[in-house]
This record gives sequence, structure tokens and C-alpha cells, in this order.
Amino acid sequence: MRGGLENINRLVSQERRHMALSNVESEWLENTPGERFKIQTSSSDTGGAYLMLEFEAAPRIGVPLHTHDNEEEHFIIVEGTAQIAVGDKTQDFPAGTSITVGKGIPHAWCNLTDSPVRFLVIFTPGRIEGMFRAIAAKKVDDVKAFASSYGTRIIGLAMHPGLNNIFTPRPPAD
Repeated sequence: MRGGLENINRLVSQERRHMALSNVESEWLENTPGERFKIQTSSSDTGGAYLMLEFEAAPRIGVPLHTHDNEEEHFIIVEGTAQIAVGDKTQDFPAGTSITVGKGIPHAWCNLTDSPVRFLVIFTPGRIEGMFRAIAAKKVDDVKAFASSYGTRIIGLAMHPGLNNIFTPRPPAD
């Protein structure tokens, strides 16, 4: 019995040596006023296998309908309620729920509540990280064309009229 426990402890110790903590900065980046994200696990830390972002969206924020040619997108709602459209179905997802969107499936999300929504998004594979970084750094003039270079195709408007997003940013606060 003791030998088995020692073997397990030895294996765990070996695994810990191979684990690396993420080298990602923990600052929030902003796509548009009211929508920000933090890179929780960089694709460079996973060999491109996945990318994990944490999003926080104020009320009346939403993204336009789009597809990803190369990635599946996994949403995990942490706080609040996000409304997510996948294909021709729309549903509210409260904290504690999740949904996976396959490659090439039209989808969008928004926050229709009066409170912020916070959720994790995991992209598999994670090669889309550069797109998010460049857009947040305001290094992109034509977001639609730039996103397309990453296989992200903007194919429609936000889910509801009047939602603020990268194409209809809020005016600066006074």
C-alpha cells in the first residue's frame, strides 16, 4: 500500500515540474467602451491548443453576428446573464451555465440586463489571440477585414437594435 502512495506522490511531483504558470499579464484590455477582456491563458502557454479569455460586459453591450472558420468557442457564464444566439436559436444563459459553438456556426452574444455580465470564453485552437490584442490596442482601422484575416467573419448586426459594440461605440463619457 505504501509503495502505491509513494509512486503517486512521485508522479505528481514530476507533473508539477512540467507545469508552467501562465506568463500572461493580468491587465484588462478594452475592445469598445463597456466591453473588456483579460487573457487568462495565452495560446502561447498551450502550444496553440486553446486560448482562455475572461470578458466583462456592461449593460447594452453585444457583438455582431459572426462565425469562426478555425475555432470552436466555449462560453462559461460566471456572473450575470448573457443572451447568446447560435444558429437560429437564442437563449439566456445565467451564471453557472455554458454553451459550445462549433466552427462555422453563426453566433453572437449580448447583455440585455441592467447589471454587468462576466464570462469565460475558451477558443480551441487558440490562434485567434492576435486578433483580440490588435483590436484592443486600436491598431486596426477596418475591423471587419482584419477579423476576416483570422477566419472570423462578421456576417450580420448585433442581436438587438441599439446595442453598443465595436462598430457602434459609445461616445466618450464627459
